[in-house]
Amino acid sequence: MTTRRVTMAQALLGFLKNQYVERDGVEHRFFEGAWGIFGHGIIAGFGQALQQNPDFPYYLCRNEQAAVHIATAFAKTRMRLSTFACISSIGPGATNMITGAATATINRIPVLLLPGDIFARRNVAPVLQHLEFEQSQDTSVNDAFKPVSRYWDRINRPDQLPCSVVEAMRVLTSPAHTGAVTLALPQDVQAEAWDYPEEMFQKRVWHIPRPHPEPVMLARAAEAIRAAKPVMLARAAEAIRAAKRPFIVAGGGVLYSQASAALASFALRTGIPAGETQAGKGSLPFDHPRNLGAVGVTGTPGANIAAREADLVIAVGTRLSDFTTASKTAFQNPGVRFININVAEFDAFKHAGLPLIADARVALEQLEAALAGYSVEQAYSSAIGEWKAQWEVETDRIFNLRHGPPVSQGEIIGAVSRAARPQDVVLNAAGSLPGDLHKLWRTHQPGGYHMEYGYSCMGYEIAGGLGVKMADPSREVYVMVGDGSFLMMSSEIATSIQEGYKLKLIVLDNHGYSSIGVLSRAIGSGGFGTDYRCRTATGSLDGDNVPVDFAAICSGLGARTVRARTLAEFESALVELRGHPSTTAIVIEVDKEMRVPGYESWWDVPIAEVSEIDSVARARAEYEQAVKKERRHEIAPWS
Repeated sequence: MTTRRVTMAQALLGFLKNQYVERDGVEHRFFEGAWGIFGHGIIAGFGQALQQNPDFPYYLCRNEQAAVHIATAFAKTRMRLSTFACISSIGPGATNMITGAATATINRIPVLLLPGDIFARRNVAPVLQHLEFEQSQDTSVNDAFKPVSRYWDRINRPDQLPCSVVEAMRVLTSPAHTGAVTLALPQDVQAEAWDYPEEMFQKRVWHIPRPHPEPVMLARAAEAIRAAKPVMLARAAEAIRAAKRPFIVAGGGVLYSQASAALASFALRTGIPAGETQAGKGSLPFDHPRNLGAVGVTGTPGANIAAREADLVIAVGTRLSDFTTASKTAFQNPGVRFININVAEFDAFKHAGLPLIADARVALEQLEAALAGYSVEQAYSSAIGEWKAQWEVETDRIFNLRHGPPVSQGEIIGAVSRAARPQDVVLNAAGSLPGDLHKLWRTHQPGGYHMEYGYSCMGYEIAGGLGVKMADPSREVYVMVGDGSFLMMSSEIATSIQEGYKLKLIVLDNHGYSSIGVLSRAIGSGGFGTDYRCRTATGSLDGDNVPVDFAAICSGLGARTVRARTLAEFESALVELRGHPSTTAIVIEVDKEMRVPGYESWWDVPIAEVSEIDSVARARAEYEQAVKKERRHEIAPWS
């Protein structure tokens, strides 16, 4: 066997350089480089390997959490067919990545994390940034990655690497089980050499399958070939034909399987309406005649009414989170049943659904064929058209309020929507913007709406915008970010300048946490602790607004910045900055009390059962009535 004597870090990098994925006959290089910040524990090992391999680019970020967000957004935009590795020093550099790891795993996005670790050779312990754990000598802060990683390993000897990296790639390329993968790299082992098999450095292509719905095979092979029938698919088609008000919930799996065209055809031919989750928004163009828009807590009236009355829900590529199901209150029909199309068995069995464990595109195409000649009843079809038309009128009303100044957030969304091209991307993650964008943004193409809402991670926005722009430079990226998220992580503005990727930042200043302020009022707490105000002699945060100059921050980090006060000034700034070659920012104050309403939905946030505050007690009484609408779908057998 031919071998190559290199360090463990050099072997790891040599392996990563030669990993490819293939789907539908098209190959993609899987790793496009590494993001991170050098420190002890990584610079002398993997850092040295990067230095001698310039064809595997190293990108310097300003925060390790941001590095993971960049990689996550990049991989999401590339439909999980390409990603980055993220490296860090030991200690705080590593733990900074944990929030990013959780974000990637919850959203089912592949990212490889390579944190430096303590010495496998223990004679110099405890080393700098070493967590001493009395019950084990083999524990470090990197063990904290275990619950937020889909796969975790520590490479304690150079010869452990070959089997570990293959397992890491198995998980990273799995449509059903992907997420963050963590390989903890002890700093001494990174620098140790071993004779690695030459096969480890050869090109390897990982096939991304499109699983078909399970067929039933007869005993003999010849009979099986002639008579194989996808029984689960047939049962699903039969259930759809029998339903009076079927409804589709389109999740992120529609986009990742590139099933948008299949969904559009299926919905048009059958007449079945669709509602989109946060991850699934953009599965259909906003003006598709059967797209009712957002569904769930942040949904539109039509989608939520259709969900409430549905007797059959076809959930495609969604994990049915509480924002999609409105805390199990969205589907109120007593006889409602679920058909779940998903590559992950775990998700396909939710809500006691009929599981179609299959690729979304394949399943939709086969279902459409099985439903030839079927269409929903005319009365239902007419109602769908009316709901859709009514929502377009409501959207235009919100876009044209002519409120303020300060202007309303809905007006800002409308202005950006008008300025953006059909292929451009709007990106957000947290605050009140996810709800408003989910309802209002008119998405034209798949990928035009990028929302990280599996973890709703504040600080994702600017880093995520950079990842999207790197993944597809042809699309302009509008990063809409509230002041709360901006203050948590604005530093990657400098990184966008460094790398030459233009972002269009829209910074909305509402002097606090708008979304959580609404929630605070809803639970009877009156917005306690959610405004950016100075502390006064009363001991409370009830003074003047904290004076933060967001425009100065953006400018100081390298962005061409305009401060707007009115909607007209904001629209002028969008035009003025259109041709600027690098990252731009528009800062505008918005009126957080002028909110986009909620429609036909509810979210379960438990309220104190006992309180000395009257408003909390009243909110609790209302909560006790609302919670009665929650359904136990998971125990209703399929019939």
